[in-house]
Amino acid sequence: MATKLRDGNSVSSGLMLSDGIAAKWPTIIVFDSGVGGLSIYNEVRQPLPDARYLYVFDNEAFPYGEKSEQFIVDRIVAIVGAMWRLHKLDMVIVACNTASTISLPALREHFPCPIIGVVPAIKPAARLTRNGIVGLLATRATVQHSYTHNLINQFAPNCQILQLGAAELVDMAEAKLHGEMVPLPVLRELFRPWLRAVDPPDTVVLGCTHFPLLSPELQSTLPEGTRLVDSGSAIARRVAWLVEHNIDVSGLQSEAGPNRVYCLAATPQAMALMPVLTRYGFGSLEKLTL
Repeated sequence: MATKLRDGNSVSSGLMLSDGIAAKWPTIIVFDSGVGGLSIYNEVRQPLPDARYLYVFDNEAFPYGEKSEQFIVDRIVAIVGAMWRLHKLDMVIVACNTASTISLPALREHFPCPIIGVVPAIKPAARLTRNGIVGLLATRATVQHSYTHNLINQFAPNCQILQLGAAELVDMAEAKLHGEMVPLPVLRELFRPWLRAVDPPDTVVLGCTHFPLLSPELQSTLPEGTRLVDSGSAIARRVAWLVEHNIDVSGLQSEAGPNRVYCLAATPQAMALMPVLTRYGFGSLEKLTL
């Protein structure tokens, strides 16, 4: 059975400014094309439980993995712009690997607040691997993007990287949150090239934020001792550091109110997620109009 790891140690709870005064808590938007970003949100809220969180998922254009780059950039800028008009935002987390590799420059050009993206955890995986073979599990867009290739060249030049584009897992993760069973035979078939290899990867990067939602199923499918590495805790540390050191506290908007979720299409399937979202600490699900 595989072993679940994350990129580094967990961050400490609570947050104080350098002069010992308790920080004002920011309003943070967490965005994804689907519900995979909940895995990032769940990590970020551990050190920052008192921040206000607005989660947005674009179920109207889901999934992003097969969309054009220009479509993704235009779409995300429009969505964050709509949220910017509705709320006083202090930080934006793009909790989607595909979107992050494409849209961060445009978002930083349009919005005057910290923009945090998610990239595959190639660097920690290269440090953790024992046999020098790392599996990269991601959407096809992330696997093929030059940004990912640059990460590999920069942080894992001495490793063999076995890349697997698996958009099917995105749909499986979404279905799992709706209460459906994950088909393990399909997973075993997907991983057949790795499972039959003489030297399979001993460390697997979960290069899509949906994939940590499938960790138990992945652990039961991959060889004993395989490490699973995602970017959740690294993003949490980065966000906590920015709130403490890099955001002008006097400028925090500190908009009061409950944590809320927005979707782009108010479908019955989206509304059926409300029990799950409630468990994650959200009080409502609303349609966002562009």
